[in-house]
Amino acid sequence: AGLSPVLAIHVYTQREVYGTVGSHVTLSCSFWSSEWISEDISITWHFQAEGSRDSISIFHYAKGQPYIDDVGTFKERMEWVGNPHRKDGSIVIHNLDYTDNGTFTCDVKNPP
Repeated sequence: AGLSPVLAIHVYTQREVYGTVGSHVTLSCSFWSSEWISEDISITWHFQAEGSRDSISIFHYAKGQPYIDDVGTFKERMEWVGNPHRKDGSIVIHNLDYTDNGTFTCDVKNPP
């Protein structure tokens, strides 16, 4: 019963992104994996509003399809611009509002 080595996936995002109310902003998320990109790759974006303890899922990519979560204020304003085969999980948020201030997190899983 040998231990299997842990294979790394590295995710890169911009530390800070600025936008003006009414404009749009690209939240870029690129990644590097020591393994080939599997068909089961998944990408999830979370948002934690400034001053809030709770994080909500706002976007999910799985089984080759993008899914914009039906909660929160982003559902009508989000656009998937990523391409997992190019190691890109980026999204665009349109029509920015003051309430969009907060922390966005990009989570990439490349099973197995």
